[in-house]
Amino acid sequence: MLPWVVRRTRLPLLSLRCVGCPSESATTGEGRFRVNANGKLLDVWLLVRCVSCDRTSKLTVHERAPVRSFDPAELHGYGVNDPGLVASRLLDPLFARRNRFALDWTGAWRLDTPSPWLDEPWPVRVEVVFEDPVPVRPERLIARGLGLSRNEVLRRVKCDVPLRRTTNTGFTFTVMATDPGSQPR
Repeated sequence: MLPWVVRRTRLPLLSLRCVGCPSESATTGEGRFRVNANGKLLDVWLLVRCVSCDRTSKLTVHERAPVRSFDPAELHGYGVNDPGLVASRLLDPLFARRNRFALDWTGAWRLDTPSPWLDEPWPVRVEVVFEDPVPVRPERLIARGLGLSRNEVLRRVKCDVPLRRTTNTGFTFTVMATDPGSQPR
């Protein structure tokens, strides 16, 4: 079985309406948190900025949370703007729902496939693994990876998930030869 990996190349943009202009796109840039203490309670926000007007907005991570409820490593991560913590918060679907934004993955991921696999016996079985929850239609991903048209993918590929439904989890598929002795293009 051949491994294919879908990897994030950068953090995705946020589909989020700006209050300062008509833009609906924001970015976290390098990713910064703002932490505010009020007695023994903490507020934590993830700062985002509009890609058009550069206006900064805050997305609520924690609101009025007791300091004792935080893991010390997590609290330190907020203080030093840990990139891994920024990514994990941004990619959390509950965080997105609570702050009313969607992720725009356009140009933020790549597909890593093994180099020439023409020597593999037919049919060829491939396992696709997602490092991050990049939403993509299997049909388009397979077409890109194999260099085939989407119609040819629908004819030659047997997949364990529906080809025309968006997914962000791993799946496997099998590429069937068109003729007994043929090779892919």
